[in-house]
Amino acid sequence: MSAAISRSAQAVRPAGRLLFSLFAVGAIAVLAPPAIAHDAQPTAAMPQGWKYPFACCANFDCKEVPQSSISERPEGYVIKGTGEVVAYSDKRIKNSPDGEYHWCAHQAGLDAGKTICLFVPPPSY
Repeated sequence: MSAAISRSAQAVRPAGRLLFSLFAVGAIAVLAPPAIAHDAQPTAAMPQGWKYPFACCANFDCKEVPQSSISERPEGYVIKGTGEVVAYSDKRIKNSPDGEYHWCAHQAGLDAGKTICLFVPPPSY
């Protein structure tokens, strides 16, 4: 009889570990803060700063860039550092809330330097 009890106790241990692991993972998922994009630095136009959309900037991929690093050509915006051309009709082009250029690009991997989003100031007339 003691051998049968010992075997059933051994069978319960892995099940208990599994339940504990599932509970721990569930608790972490519920208690972990949601992933958010980081903030653009405050400017004169937006002293409180603003948040880059998560779709553009999941891992601190965005930064304000000087106007001299972006040029406008008939085919679109040219990122001078990489030579990449982003067409004016491209969905990656976004309106800049603070009137400054902000470039979001992959920081590593095969797509390093490729534009995710480009925030541009409104055209001046």
